[in-house]
Amino acid sequence: MSLARIWAIAANGFREVIRDRVLYLIGFFALALGIALRLLPEVAATTQDKIFLDLGLAAMGILGVIVAVFVGTGLINKEIEKRTVLVLIPKPLSRAEFIIGKHLGLSGVLAVLVVAMTAIYLLGLRVSSIEYPVVSILVSVVYQFLELSLITAVALMFGVFTSSLLATLLTFGVYMMGHLSRDLVELSKLSENPGIERMTETLYLVIPDLSRLNLKNDAVYGVLPPFPELFLNGIYGLLYIVLLLAIAILIFWQREF
Repeated sequence: MSLARIWAIAANGFREVIRDRVLYLIGFFALALGIALRLLPEVAATTQDKIFLDLGLAAMGILGVIVAVFVGTGLINKEIEKRTVLVLIPKPLSRAEFIIGKHLGLSGVLAVLVVAMTAIYLLGLRVSSIEYPVVSILVSVVYQFLELSLITAVALMFGVFTSSLLATLLTFGVYMMGHLSRDLVELSKLSENPGIERMTETLYLVIPDLSRLNLKNDAVYGVLPPFPELFLNGIYGLLYIVLLLAIAILIFWQREF
């Protein structure tokens, strides 16, 4: 495996996604925050600061997920439909390098998107004289990027063996289930049905627990989990990314072109 070839694929993927005008979302985010700053004092006079803190982090997450899902599911299918994969694969480029490069390329775009939106968000907080726990917010943003990178890996995994539409639906399903899996396990215990409990526990083990990486609600209050828990949750996210990419590579290796 060559790092130079992976970097070349990642750089090309990064430029390709940037050309799709994905970064226009930064302007949309800035506009949305500006409108929120103008309207919130009129509709929520006593809680406007808390709402703006929540709204900014939530908007960053939603826009990031949209890019990760809609772009990620089409990265491989686009190459197959254009037949460019037939040119790339016969070269001294392994399918593993191709998948990893594509993931790194889109993760790079997401990093630029998250950094830009974070800067706009913090600027909005400062201009509005809203007090905020800067360290907690920055840590939550880092984990939000890790979650987006994980969702990108999910999108790539589904995108290598099914259509873009089905891969998009499946990825959104994993995203929703990943945030609800803990609640489903707790609800299944209330049912006192062993079959339902086993099913939900299996889903919890298979589907990534994205609530581990969701620190938005705690961050606005300046509350974060202890460092050992933060560290283990970060390792959990990275291991899941590696596992999903390994599955994507294995499936892609079996495909005939």
